[in-house]
Amino acid sequence: MTTAHRNFLPWLVWIVAAILYSVAILNRSSLSSLGPVAQQHFQIDATVLSAFAVIQLVVYAAMQIPVGLMLDRFGPTVLILFGGLLMVLGQLAMATVHEVSLAIAARVLVGVGDACTFISVIRMLPEWFSVRQLPTLAQVTGLIGQMGQLVSVTPLAIAVGAYGWTGGFVGVAAVGLFLLLIGAFVLRDGPGIGTAFERITGRLGRISREAQSLGVHDNTAILAAVAPPSTSMFPVITDAYLAAADGAARRKMPGANFWKQLRRLLSIPGVRLAYWVHFTTPFALTCFVLLWGTPFLTGGVGLSKPVAGSLLSLAIISGMIAGVLLGPLTSRFAERRVLIIMATVIAAMLVWGAVFAWPGKPPVWLLAILMIVIAAGGPASMVAFDIGRSHTPRSLSGFSTGLINTAGFTSALLVIMLIGLLLDWQGAGSPDSYSLGAFEWAFAVQIPFWVLGTIMVAVEYVKTRRWMEQNGRTLR
Repeated sequence: MTTAHRNFLPWLVWIVAAILYSVAILNRSSLSSLGPVAQQHFQIDATVLSAFAVIQLVVYAAMQIPVGLMLDRFGPTVLILFGGLLMVLGQLAMATVHEVSLAIAARVLVGVGDACTFISVIRMLPEWFSVRQLPTLAQVTGLIGQMGQLVSVTPLAIAVGAYGWTGGFVGVAAVGLFLLLIGAFVLRDGPGIGTAFERITGRLGRISREAQSLGVHDNTAILAAVAPPSTSMFPVITDAYLAAADGAARRKMPGANFWKQLRRLLSIPGVRLAYWVHFTTPFALTCFVLLWGTPFLTGGVGLSKPVAGSLLSLAIISGMIAGVLLGPLTSRFAERRVLIIMATVIAAMLVWGAVFAWPGKPPVWLLAILMIVIAAGGPASMVAFDIGRSHTPRSLSGFSTGLINTAGFTSALLVIMLIGLLLDWQGAGSPDSYSLGAFEWAFAVQIPFWVLGTIMVAVEYVKTRRWMEQNGRTLR
């Protein structure tokens, strides 16, 4: 295989993995512009509608650590393909069932499949690329993922309108299945490792055998500065829960290794910092684009569906642009990246405050600013994985990525659920009873989450800098 082919293969693997992540985002946000349609289709109120998204996100968040452990054992290719297959089955079920309980079960399948995808793609990147490329590639991966969200806002709504509920969701499943077949012939965990097809047949092709990472020529000084810490930097944790209280012989209890690994990760301030950065940054965008944006804009503010769709599309496109900007920016100013990221959180709080304080219905220009500002939360949350990677040994990288990824989705699912509950509590839980005042009170539930996250980021940022000084490391 020529050098050109060797250099091309990492990019091919990455782009296919990123496109599969985009499909996962499409599956995750397939109800983003269909909230009122789903309420009419299943004859449900706001609380039940929020349950679709909440249960899906609960499953997603709950699966992050198990998936992280499986990722360290089985590798990213297996999990990406397995997750994609679950999402295909979930969307086929969503297309055909009419019972609310079965529809929720379908969203559970989507949630489990979605949980397998992103952290697997992120885990694959260091095997194929230089450490200098990783921050920008992570942001561009998120950017490609947002294309799936963009499809869910308008094209999917048009497809459902033209071909019906069943036709629209079967189409999503068909696209996912087609791309899974491509992934089975392209994705590789790393150089020298075969595709899923090659593993099944037991024959490793020449391309896989001769593959080479783009990071093989990294400068040793760079690697020393940004490499994950060695396990010697962790406090020694003995096999916990191994002895009976009476001093009997030590015995290992089920799950002890899991808890030991968790305690080991949480003993490092940088991992905790990454967790709280991810907790604080994405939920404003997630709850708005995933479920409550269309009801707020159409039922609360009174905008037409085309205008509401345009604003949601603006949010997604703005997030893509923010990702392009934040990747190089946070890589260039690595020591200040937490401050840069928290500036996006403060901006979101201020603009939402302006929307709440505006007398009467907020103007479209203010809502457009809101879309642009909250959109930065998505790519900002990606920086958490760079922080976590810098502080996690390679043997625990999947576990760490899964743990960090639970944070933003935990905050998002709680906010989504509380918005639905507050709308119902105010008697504004259906499209016929939506009002701007009810939505403003419901969206105000974001404030305590911002405050908690900001405080914890500040606390862990100080502890992380102190830890780095003690261990002679840099925040990269």
